Amino acid sequence: MNLDTRTPVVQTLGVLEAAALLRELTAGLIALTDFDEALLALVRVTRDAVAGVRWCGFTALRAGEPAGVAASDEGLAGLDDLRHGPDTPAMSAIHRREMILAADLAGEPRWPAWTAHAHDLGVRGVISAPVDIDDQVIGAINLYAAAPDLLTPQHQLTAMLLAEHAGLLLAAVRDRGRQLTLAGERDASLLQDGVVGQAVGVIMTQRGCPPAEALDVLRTAASSLDIPLREVAERLVRTVSRQRDN
Repeated sequence: MNLDTRTPVVQTLGVLEAAALLRELTAGLIALTDFDEALLALVRVTRDAVAGVRWCGFTALRAGEPAGVAASDEGLAGLDDLRHGPDTPAMSAIHRREMILAADLAGEPRWPAWTAHAHDLGVRGVISAPVDIDDQVIGAINLYAAAPDLLTPQHQLTAMLLAEHAGLLLAAVRDRGRQLTLAGERDASLLQDGVVGQAVGVIMTQRGCPPAEALDVLRTAASSLDIPLREVAERLVRTVSRQRDN
């Protein structure tokens, strides 16, 4: 029996490539807390990892905030921003909530101004996939080819998997960023507390460390002694005061 196994092999290779891309993205974004930094890491990793994709960009719409744009190559950043209004592949993907493919931009009628700009920059094909991040942010990831008909159904599958995974990773980045901001606000509030602020000042003097590190020392002591942080601060301040009096 003569079985043609070429298609399954190609599909397997495509799945392996996509899996490698998702692993690399996870490793690159897992510890980030800045959303714009995460977008830049996302588009650069994608550009370098997906065969046939010369450039990659991301368009993000944020409620009550400026739109976010990231481009793997600075010269193509204008393709992902909002200067062309709704008439771009990215905005079509976002508004229609579906993947947009233009394998050959020659004669593409949907986005005339954007297409002309893309053609001038050497772009000949594009895939835009919508990315759901959270209640406040949606976007699209844009894969660009330098020659017509390079973007295949396999690239569409990769874009779909990429969009799903990127949405989860970027949501986690935003959550970590929010938690970091809240922690900073809590720290600022604690430092304004009289006795805690005094204790932090004592530790800073003793150790020559910044306020945040001194506050961490207090937190560690409170955790080790299993008593409230304020009580640790009061004990430290009393001890130092007695030493000064003596």
